[in-house]
Amino acid sequence: MLSTDLADLKAYMADNPGAVIEDVARERKVSPRVVIEALPPEMVCIGSGEHFAAAMQDIAAWGEVTLIVHTDDAIFEFTGAIPAGEIGRGHFNLMQPQGLHGHLRHERCAGVAFVERPFMGKSSAFVAFVNADGGIMFKVFVGRDETRALRGDQLARFRQLADRIAA
Repeated sequence: MLSTDLADLKAYMADNPGAVIEDVARERKVSPRVVIEALPPEMVCIGSGEHFAAAMQDIAAWGEVTLIVHTDDAIFEFTGAIPAGEIGRGHFNLMQPQGLHGHLRHERCAGVAFVERPFMGKSSAFVAFVNADGGIMFKVFVGRDETRALRGDQLARFRQLADRIAA
């Protein structure tokens, strides 16, 4: 990416921090990781993908969150507790027979991004698991309370995890 293009993207994201990351990436023909990295530095920090399992284990203790998988064809949302998992047979396996379960290709995770930014007029905070191609595997959003504010306990856990992983 040319430095002028990167400067333009950074300016755009500073003016529009709530822009949908995947849309900006598609419009600018860059990876979602590049868009995340273009956010103002006070809104994002990124740690190594080697922390995938540790991050997922921590998130499993947060309670109800929203997990989003955003592709070109669909946006899937799951709201509930993320199950604990373990690494086996080449995958990070979510160990639950019903609800959210599956097998995640943890070795493709190249970064764990922690993003706090305004979105649709409200504060938001999410962990984005970024793959080796710069795409977003999935995002886990801090939950909201009955007033639609971010849950304080989860936000504290989010920030503690960010400090450990992205320090």
